[in-house]
Amino acid sequence: MNNHYYTPNPDVVHDEATWNFRLLGHEMMFTTDNGVFSKRTVDYGSRVLLGAVNLHDIPSGSILDMGCGYGPIGLSIAKTLPERHVDSVDVNERALGLAKRNAEQNLIKNVTIFTSNQYEAVTDRYAAIVTNPPVRAGKAVVDGMIAGAFDHLIAVAA
Repeated sequence: MNNHYYTPNPDVVHDEATWNFRLLGHEMMFTTDNGVFSKRTVDYGSRVLLGAVNLHDIPSGSILDMGCGYGPIGLSIAKTLPERHVDSVDVNERALGLAKRNAEQNLIKNVTIFTSNQYEAVTDRYAAIVTNPPVRAGKAVVDGMIAGAFDHLIAVAA
């Protein structure tokens, strides 16, 4: 049975829920479902990541949310930085559909959400890459998400 949130099509029964959560100073509405990570609330790791990053220190350029799930990290960054573009990718088709819906219901237009197994479909270079990697997918997946970032970052002169 393929029912893990880090797979393309989790084989689970739909059970959507919609709830609000405050991220980066914005009250946001999220629709989630079975087969996605942290469907009842924004997980602790994502909240810590968003609280720790200084978005205004990111050099100019687009931002990539690697393994976006239903979108809390990338969408809250896009909402906070409307002048920047955010690409959000995931392997989970159900999560991507939810991320697109969540972008629409939060009136976020500066985001592109698309399917990519890690960096397979990612062709651009980014000022920053943010991720809360799926640790349950295993070391090879997490290491690939982190190590692959180097080739997709804009070089910054020291």
